[in-house]
Amino acid sequence: MTSENKGTAQLTAAMVLSGTLGIFVVESGASAFNVVFFRVLFGALALGAYAFARGYFRGHGLTPKKLGLAALGGAFIVFNWVFLFKAYEETSISLATVVYHTQPFLLVLLSAVIFRERLTRHQLMWLATAFAGLVLVSGVRPGDLGSLTGIGFALLAALLYGLSTLVTKRITGVRPHLIALVQVLVGIPLLLPFADFGAMSGTGSGWAWLVGLGVIHTGLMYVLMYAAYAKLPTAKIAVLAFTYPAVAMVADWAVYGHHIGLVQALGVPLIVLASLKVNRAKSPRKVASSPAPETAEPPLPAPAPAVPTGR
Repeated sequence: MTSENKGTAQLTAAMVLSGTLGIFVVESGASAFNVVFFRVLFGALALGAYAFARGYFRGHGLTPKKLGLAALGGAFIVFNWVFLFKAYEETSISLATVVYHTQPFLLVLLSAVIFRERLTRHQLMWLATAFAGLVLVSGVRPGDLGSLTGIGFALLAALLYGLSTLVTKRITGVRPHLIALVQVLVGIPLLLPFADFGAMSGTGSGWAWLVGLGVIHTGLMYVLMYAAYAKLPTAKIAVLAFTYPAVAMVADWAVYGHHIGLVQALGVPLIVLASLKVNRAKSPRKVASSPAPETAEPPLPAPAPAVPTGR
């Protein structure tokens, strides 16, 4: 098996796992703040154990400035998860996931506002296309307060994810696993005031889902992602990243019977196409040196080429 084929298998596996994230969140039965608190707690244990076993703490390359940037990115990431999971509560996993995947365009707008980067005619065209797709995907009327609230939460999550991407991109010379570890560790004290431990007394089997979110979706999934990023060109990462929303939509339909309507379905390819066009405009360089791939989720130290993972 060639290095690129191995990377393809690793990233596909990571995106399939990412697509099941919403199921774990819903089945845990916990509030969004509790879910994220225990995700970062168990995730820190999993990532810390992996980094220690691999010897990543030796010559780690972290400086006070880099730690500060990682911590700031972590604050954006953990609250990004909170709002994404609240979006699951207000609307369906499918709708929240698709709306969340407008993150690449929010990242473009953030770069234009913060760094005064010029928006090209090409970018504006695909931004308009993505917005049209978002309008179709929302498929709600002004009176549908629940869905509108869920869409708002998903957009806010995408915005926070974009901010984390901008911050984390400024960190160089540090393994992404360690950046991820710093970010989840920061999430523990940040979310502690919002966690309701009294509500966890009757969680029962929900603990297994919470442990899974930490070990599988914040440990195993990110190890697979970072291993794959070093082997794949940016364009291929962008294409494979859409395995995540596809699996999320299928899982939401199979487990909960949720699906998007015909008109909403017309918006999905518009968002996907616009994301790919924006991403393919970037250099097809390898991303081995990048600490923060721009893909969504799910999912942690920010995304790989301009396609989100909620992860």
